[in-house]
Amino acid sequence: MKKLPPFKLIPEPLTNEAANLPKFKWADESIGTRHKLGGVPDFIQKEDWPDCPCCGERMTFYAQLDSINDEFCIADCGMIYIFVCLECNEIKSFIQSY
Repeated sequence: MKKLPPFKLIPEPLTNEAANLPKFKWADESIGTRHKLGGVPDFIQKEDWPDCPCCGERMTFYAQLDSINDEFCIADCGMIYIFVCLECNEIKSFIQSY
C-alpha cells in the first residue's frame, strides 16, 4: 500500500452563493473543517480500512470530505472517506457519522 503525504484541504468558495452559506448552528467548531487529502483518516467510528476488490491489497487512503453546514450535513455531522488502489485504479468510499 502506498501512503500519500497529508494535506489539509481548505474549502474556498467559488461563488457568492457558496461564500454566503450559513455555518452550523449547533455543531462543534471543528465540524466542517476536517477535509483532508492523504495521511491517515480521522475515523469517526471504528477503523474501516478496505482491501482492493481486485488484488486484495490494502487500499490507499486518498481523502476525507467533511459536512459543510446544517443544510449540507452528511448523516449526523459525518464525513465521506475515499480510498484508492493505485495499482488497479479501484476506489471505495463510505460515510461515517456520530
